[in-house]
Amino acid sequence: MNDQADPRLQRLLGGEHLALLRKRLRQRFERAPLGGTVDHIRVAGLSAEEHATLASLLGRPQRRSKSLQINVRQVDADLLHSGIATSLRDALEKLDGPIVHLAGMRLHLQTVWSGVIEGCRHSGLASLLLTPEGIGLLKRLARRDAISAAELCLRAEEVLRYLPAKGITRSQLAADVLGDAHALDNGRGVATLVLAVWRQTATPAHDSAAPVADEDGKTIRKSSEDIDLIPAGGAERVRETWARAGVLVNELARPALSLNLPTSGTESDRWRLGEPAYASLRSLLRSPPRWDATGRNVYVCENPNLLAIAADRWGADCAPLVCTDGMPAAAQRCLLAQLAQAGARLYYHGDFDWPGLRIGNHIMREHGAEPWRFGAVDYIAAVRTAPSLAHPLGGKAVEAAWDGALTLAMLQHRVAIAEEALAASLLQDLDDR
Repeated sequence: MNDQADPRLQRLLGGEHLALLRKRLRQRFERAPLGGTVDHIRVAGLSAEEHATLASLLGRPQRRSKSLQINVRQVDADLLHSGIATSLRDALEKLDGPIVHLAGMRLHLQTVWSGVIEGCRHSGLASLLLTPEGIGLLKRLARRDAISAAELCLRAEEVLRYLPAKGITRSQLAADVLGDAHALDNGRGVATLVLAVWRQTATPAHDSAAPVADEDGKTIRKSSEDIDLIPAGGAERVRETWARAGVLVNELARPALSLNLPTSGTESDRWRLGEPAYASLRSLLRSPPRWDATGRNVYVCENPNLLAIAADRWGADCAPLVCTDGMPAAAQRCLLAQLAQAGARLYYHGDFDWPGLRIGNHIMREHGAEPWRFGAVDYIAAVRTAPSLAHPLGGKAVEAAWDGALTLAMLQHRVAIAEEALAASLLQDLDDR
């Protein structure tokens, strides 16, 4: 409360004992409609002291009642005539500070933020900010400061104009465009906004459980329990999104493992037949292979051991095979996307456990793959013919999008089967002689 207010006003409405009454009167002015005036205020639940104060203000007899109707215009005129204040609102502001008109403030803020959106020249960014999620993200990043938000959008647009790139490192992009090699590091506002735009304008959103590596690219091994615990938007998902934009982050981490992938031209040395080969995200983006994959079957497995078994068994006669090594990271996703775009038909097999089904959902949804001996019939046959290969199935159940009966069968038998245990049947399909 302002102790410098007119002593007569202090005696009339001041003091801590009337603080709650003043707060209720202020709220009526705060909540007034746009363009409207407060002509009457009805105050209920009054204490005896509060009623006496209002009765004195209104020039009414001291009659015990828990509510009073205030004619605001009359009180305004009386206060102006006495010289204490120009109005009831003015009196309340002299005692406790300015009253914020909430509807007017909301309109002002709406106008300010609309100006921020209208100032965007990049169509993807403008489209993002027209969604509640997008404008909410911008407000959080800018700490609800419109000037900071406009600057953030300007810097994001400068980066977006360079995308998609062709294998530039994130630090180099940040240095070239923003003058700071760390300006696009994880958690920085511009980077967060650019990634949000790119996710919206590029390919469909990825599985929220996709991240399987930390910022240094160290693989987080899956178990039947831990896939659901990997946070959405983790470092691996960030790295993969940058990769789709042609920007490299930890580009040498967790390369993609494959065998006998079909290429054209003079790339036979790079993709030598019969031997497993690794391809980094850096090489896939900077020097994309010329895939000769139109109409070709390319098999996709989850575990490196199966690829090694296939290489030992068939060598150069093995059908094209890619290993995701668990949930695919940026390099694996880039490789699968390139093969799919080149016309390859992808077929996926993984572990018969809940994480294996989750990975299968991702591969089939994101890359258009089909199941490869990965249905309910295959699972039941494996359980019946080789029960010694099974081990207890734990964790949270996952619905197999390609075969609902598979989930039901696994819930019934409650055993998991590793992919390598089924190598004998899978190798039959990989014989490409």
